[in-house]
Amino acid sequence: MGRKPDPSKPHYGGGASPRAARRTQPSPVFLGTALFVLGFVSLFTGHIVTDADWSRIRSRWRSKQVRNNEPINIWKSRYSNLYYGCSRRSVNFRSAVPENSSTGYLLIGTSGGLNQQRIGITDAVVVARILNATLVVPELDHHSFWKDDSDFSDIFDVDWFISYLSKDVTIVKRIPYEVMIFQITDAVVVARILNATLVVPELDHHSFWKDDRKSMPDFYIDEVLPILMRRRALQLTKFDYRLTNELDEELQKLRCRVNFHALRFTNSIQTLGEKLVRKLRSMSSRYVAVHLRFEPDMLAFSGCYYGGGDKERRELGEIRKRWDTLPELSAEDERSRGKCPLTPQEIGLMLRALGFSNDTYLYVASGEIYGGEETLQPLRDLFPNYYTKEMLAGNDLKPFLPFSSRLAAIDFIVCDGSDVFVTNNNGNMAKVLAGRRRYMGHKRTIRPNAKKLNLLFKRRKQMGWDIFSQKVKKVQRGLMGEPDDIRPGRDDFNEFPSSCICQRIPVNRSVTARAENL
Repeated sequence: MGRKPDPSKPHYGGGASPRAARRTQPSPVFLGTALFVLGFVSLFTGHIVTDADWSRIRSRWRSKQVRNNEPINIWKSRYSNLYYGCSRRSVNFRSAVPENSSTGYLLIGTSGGLNQQRIGITDAVVVARILNATLVVPELDHHSFWKDDSDFSDIFDVDWFISYLSKDVTIVKRIPYEVMIFQITDAVVVARILNATLVVPELDHHSFWKDDRKSMPDFYIDEVLPILMRRRALQLTKFDYRLTNELDEELQKLRCRVNFHALRFTNSIQTLGEKLVRKLRSMSSRYVAVHLRFEPDMLAFSGCYYGGGDKERRELGEIRKRWDTLPELSAEDERSRGKCPLTPQEIGLMLRALGFSNDTYLYVASGEIYGGEETLQPLRDLFPNYYTKEMLAGNDLKPFLPFSSRLAAIDFIVCDGSDVFVTNNNGNMAKVLAGRRRYMGHKRTIRPNAKKLNLLFKRRKQMGWDIFSQKVKKVQRGLMGEPDDIRPGRDDFNEFPSSCICQRIPVNRSVTARAENL
């Protein structure tokens, strides 16, 4: 039927394309060793180490020291204009396999909330590319905690999605009728007619995935492809985080094209989100968006405790029972490890300590806050210019209220449009938005150093405000959305899309010297 990929060839890749120019920061040991080696070479080879050689090493070290000690511009990185998103297809990246030549139809069932599903959709496109398969527009999760029955086309512009990726992967809205009738089992036909979930024989997802959350391309070629070619249509359920971070660079760029370009919200969602951004801009030239993530489900899932006594333990314990695979956790251990979301008050104190004044406009993206207004009041006192989508949208929000994913999409747009975005956990929205903001020009994204901040909050009353502020600024270095926050290979690609970020050629030597030390 279709053209089977050859595992021995880089079929899922392409030619190498320019990557972001990144240089490792010299450590004191490295610097000393480098100077010693230059001197050693000079002594035994007769090569005279020039003043330029010494000066270049000294200037790089001195520039790094200046960077580490210079005051933080809380609104924008002075180095962000040196980088930009780059995910264009290389000339060697072959065109998509036509539908009639593909290895079969790949159906994907996503899992989780909006942004977890977004990650699953992105990886589904890449897996279809690896398998030379035709991708059927993914099905969204209607059964998890959020109970949202929105379909793909209710949230994303499906025609744009198909068209934008047409050169990379062939995507169709549904399996051709004749394939359903003649090539798939009667059980699959019935399941599709009844809109039921079917675990395809030999692909029960509980055993098939083998608890491997981030599979390599060879896994799909060796395990999935033979079944796909035999059946001509295959459904993979609970498809989230099923593909490794370590991919060919061209596949990483495809990930970026899907996530940052192809997944465009529907016109109704985009229009309302942009309207809220304009409202905020009409009141202030800049604003901070906070993904508060202090809802009951998040606190229950984290296993953390916030001083609410038996009532809190009972309420969150009941919610926690919804996940039958969660281990028993020590709340104190989780807090000491930095795994507990900050309270709204702690988020406010961190922002004020970093230098955001109380007249800063704050947009808070959140669902129902555990503890309600009593929990939120300390944050409102610190930042009186406090807004949510409910406050800004009024009656315009009514059509979206029954749908948690569509509400999350509106929050996504307003947070993405902010000058500064503050995360409060390492969840999927935080990762996806942080990666998007890096790709779109390194807009400031602040990740709280919860582990070290927890110790500071415990000792806050033992120090004056100025000392507390200095310590907060110190522990937050490296977590403020600077270009050199990126640590390729050690982090989630959705948060650090390093293969898709390129460095501009500086226009003068002074900028060049600084850029070399990023």
